[in-house]
Amino acid sequence: MITLDRLVNVLGGYGVVSRLGAVPRSTELRSVVLPEPSEPRVAGDVLLALGAGSVAEGTRMARAAGATAVLVRADGTADADDVAVLQVDPSVPWSELAAVVYGLVLEGRETESGRGPTDLFALADTLADAVGAPLTIEDRHANLLAYSRGQADADPIRTQTILRRRAPDALRRLFVERGVYTRLMAGDEPFFVPPDDATGMRGRMVVAVRVGRELLGSVWVSSPKTLRGGARRALADGARTVALHLLRSRASADLERQVESEAVIRLLEGTPDAASLASRLGLPPSSLQVIAVRPRAEAEPHTVLLMAFEQATAGFGWSRPGRSAVVENVVYTVLPVDSDESARNWVAALGDALPESSTLWAGISGPATSEELVAARREADECLALHEATGGDPPRYDERWDDILLQRLRAAAGSGRGPTRGPVAELIRYDDEHGTPFVATLRAWLEAQGDAAGAAEILGVHENTVRNRLRKLIRVARVDLSDPRKRMALMIELAAL
Repeated sequence: MITLDRLVNVLGGYGVVSRLGAVPRSTELRSVVLPEPSEPRVAGDVLLALGAGSVAEGTRMARAAGATAVLVRADGTADADDVAVLQVDPSVPWSELAAVVYGLVLEGRETESGRGPTDLFALADTLADAVGAPLTIEDRHANLLAYSRGQADADPIRTQTILRRRAPDALRRLFVERGVYTRLMAGDEPFFVPPDDATGMRGRMVVAVRVGRELLGSVWVSSPKTLRGGARRALADGARTVALHLLRSRASADLERQVESEAVIRLLEGTPDAASLASRLGLPPSSLQVIAVRPRAEAEPHTVLLMAFEQATAGFGWSRPGRSAVVENVVYTVLPVDSDESARNWVAALGDALPESSTLWAGISGPATSEELVAARREADECLALHEATGGDPPRYDERWDDILLQRLRAAAGSGRGPTRGPVAELIRYDDEHGTPFVATLRAWLEAQGDAAGAAEILGVHENTVRNRLRKLIRVARVDLSDPRKRMALMIELAAL
C-alpha cells in the first residue's frame, strides 16, 4: 500500500491542491472507487468524485463510501476534517488523473529501493518453497531486487549479494568468462551453473525473466545440482510471474519519474510558482544545489545515462533527498544542502552504482533558493564543463568560481577573432621571432602583483633579470604598466590564452 503523503506529493505535480484536515499523512491507502449510480454502497479508501457539483457534495460522497480521501473537481471549500480533500485543477482530464491514482494506489507497494511491489519478496518466498531452495531475483544489471527466506544454508556469495544489494564483482566476472550472461540473453529455459571453489559459489540454477525479447532480469536458485521435474517447471513458471511483477513495478516507477522530471525541468527553466512547485516536490525553499552529471561509457553511451537517471531516482519513494530529470545527455538533480560535502557524497554514491567501465563527470552549483535554480543550473553546467576539462573531484561553484570565470573568458576569446594588435599580441610575435620570454615574464609579474622578487621566484631567475626584461618588453609592447586598468586588461587577456 501507499500513504496519503505520497499520493498528495505526486498529485501536487498535476496541480492538485490538498486540504488534509485532521487526516494523518501516514494514513495507508489500499483501494480506489468511483461513484456508481446503480450501486450506492461503494466503499474504498480513495474516492474519485466524478459528477460532484461542489466540494461539500464530494465530501458527503466520500463519507458515504467510507473513504479517507476524495478527489473532487469543483470550486469552494468544505469543513471536512475527517476527509482529505484533494481539489483537482479543471484543466487536468479525469482519465489522466484516474490512471495516476489507480497506478499509485494499486501498484504502489514499494520495495526497499523505492520501486515496485513489496510482494516481490513474498513471490520469492513462494517460488523458493516450490523449487525447494533459496533464491534471489536480480535486474538485468545484476542488482538485487528481492530474495527469499532461508539463509541458514546460504553460501558466501549469496550472503554478499544480499548485503551489497548486488552480485559481487568476482562472481560477475566468472559468469562473463563462462558465458552465463550470454546464455541468459539468448534463451528462456532454466540452466545450471556449476560450483566454483575460487568464489565459494556452490552452484546456481538460473532462468531469464523476459517479456518478449526484452530481458528484465533473472532468478538465481542456490542449488548444488540441476533442478529437474516439478522444481524445474516451477522455476520456469515462476520466472513468467516475476516478469509481470517487474512490468508493473516499471510502470509505477515510470509514472512517478515522469511527474518528478516535468516538475524539475520547470524549476530549472524558470517558473513564477517556483516556491510552491519546490514545496510540492518535498524540497525546502532555500539551501538547494543543482548537480549536473554526465556519465560516459564507450560501449553503451545511452544505457549508462538511463542507468544514472534510474539510480538518481531510486530510493524510498518521495522521501529521497533529491529530485531529478534528464535533459539531453545530462542528469540534473536538485538536492538540499545538508553539509559542504553532501553533494559530492551524492555524486560518489551515484558513480559507485554505475558499471566500472563508465566515467562520471559532474558539476555542483552554489547554494540557491527555489527562485534561483535557473542560475544554479548554469553554474552546475559550467562546473560540469570544468570537471570534464580538468578532472579531479567534482567542482563546486562556490569553491571554483575563479576557474569558472577564467573558463568563461577563454570561451569568449575562442568564440570570435582574437586581437591581432595590442600589447599581448605584440609580445607573442616578438617572442616567436626572437626567442624571448617576455609573455611569461609579464604573466609572472602580474601574478606577483608587480613584485619583481615574487615574479623572479615564479620564473626561477634573479629579480634583476625580471626588471631588465620588464624594461625591454615595455618598449616592445608600448604599454604603461603603471595604469591599473591596463594591468587588469592584460591579466584578463593572458588568462584567456
